[in-house]
Amino acid sequence: MKGYFRRNMAGFIKKAAGQFPAVVLTGPRQSGKTFLLREIFQKSHRYVAMDDPQLRRYAQDDPRSFLADFAPPVILDEIQNAPGLLEYIKPAIDADRDAAGRFLLTGSQTFSLMEGVSESLAGRCAVLHLLPLSLDENPGRAITKIDDREPLADWILRGTFPELHRRPELDARTWQASYLQTYLERDVRMLSNVGKLRDFERLISLLASRSGSLLNMADLGRDLGVSTNTVKAWISILEASGVLFLCPAYYQSFGKRIIKSPRAYLLDPGLVARLTLTTGREQVLRGPLAGPLFETLVGGELLKLMANAGDPPRLYHWRTVSKHEVDFVFEASGRIHALEAKLTSSPNPSHVRSLNHFLQTVPAPRRGKAILACTCPRSLNLGPARAMPVWRLSAHKRLEDLVAE
Repeated sequence: MKGYFRRNMAGFIKKAAGQFPAVVLTGPRQSGKTFLLREIFQKSHRYVAMDDPQLRRYAQDDPRSFLADFAPPVILDEIQNAPGLLEYIKPAIDADRDAAGRFLLTGSQTFSLMEGVSESLAGRCAVLHLLPLSLDENPGRAITKIDDREPLADWILRGTFPELHRRPELDARTWQASYLQTYLERDVRMLSNVGKLRDFERLISLLASRSGSLLNMADLGRDLGVSTNTVKAWISILEASGVLFLCPAYYQSFGKRIIKSPRAYLLDPGLVARLTLTTGREQVLRGPLAGPLFETLVGGELLKLMANAGDPPRLYHWRTVSKHEVDFVFEASGRIHALEAKLTSSPNPSHVRSLNHFLQTVPAPRRGKAILACTCPRSLNLGPARAMPVWRLSAHKRLEDLVAE
C-alpha cells in the first residue's frame, strides 16, 4: 500500500495468523491497525469496514447472511461497532478449527471489545495490541539519526501516530487538535455517557501537564470540581481507548516502605506537547516539561517493545516514602531490572545512583540490570549500570534482548 513503512509487529501478526483461527488486533485509534493488516493480507483477505453505517446495520440485523456474504478469510475492521457478530463468528470457527487466520478483527476500544471476545472467542483467537510508532519504526531514521537531540525534539513534538509520518505535509498541531476533538465526540461518548465533555477535556490537559507524576484522583477531582469516583471512571475510559497508561507501583517487600500510587502517562508525547502548549525544540529540550516529555517517550518505548512481542504490559515504577525513586521497573529472564530516563547526552555515575540503590534492595538471585535511557550517541558502562541511547530501547525484539545487550 502507498505510504507503508515497516512495523515491528508485522512478523508476529503473520505468525499468529498462521496458528489461530482468529486474530484480534486492538490499540488506540490511528495507531495503524487497519493499514498494517491490509498491507500484510491484501492478497489473501477481503476487507470490511464496520464503521460503514450500511454494513453495520446489515451485520446487526442479519449476522448470518452478513458472514455468508463476507465469508472468510476476511478483515473485519472496528468490530466493536457490531459486537453481535462475535457470537456468530464462534460457530463459523468451530466448524473448521484447524483453518488458521480466517478472521482478522480490529478494535480501538479495549474494554467493550475484549468483553465480547472473552465471551465468544476464548481459546480461538490471538489477541495483540498495536501501539503508535516506536523510535525504531521511525521512517526517517535512514536520513536522520534519532539520537541527535534536535531530531528527537522534532519527533516528540510531532508525536508517534503513523499518519503524521506517512504524510509529512500535515500540520501536526492541527491534526492533534482534530484527533482530540474526534476522540471526545466519538470514542468518549461511545464508551460512556460522559455529560461534561468540557471537564473531561480539562482532565486530559491536567494529566498531560502532570505526565509521569503520581496519580492523585482526589486532587484532580478538586481541580475539576467533580467527584473522585467520576475521575476514576474517566481515567478508566482514557485507559480503555489507549490515550493514557498507568504505571503501577512495584511494591514487593524488600524492606522498604513503598508509595503504592501509580504514575500516569499520556501514551503519545506529541499530545502532551500539544496540550501543554510546548511548541519548539528549545522548550522540548530545556523547558520545564523537558524531563516529563522525555520520560513519557521512554515509557512508551518500553510499552511498545512489550506489545510488539505480543507480551502484556508489565511495567512498574518504584518510590519510597523517603523519596528514593526509579522511573521504570520490569521483570525479564527471571530477574528484576531498573531503568531511569534522563535527558542528557553526557551520562555520569550520579545519574544512576537511584538505580543502584533500588537494585541493592533486591535479593541477589533476582537482581537484574540497571539501565539509563538517555541521548548519548552510543551505549557505555557506568560502573554496574549501563547508559543506552533511547532509540535502542525499541530496537530489540523482546525485553529479554534489551537486558542482554
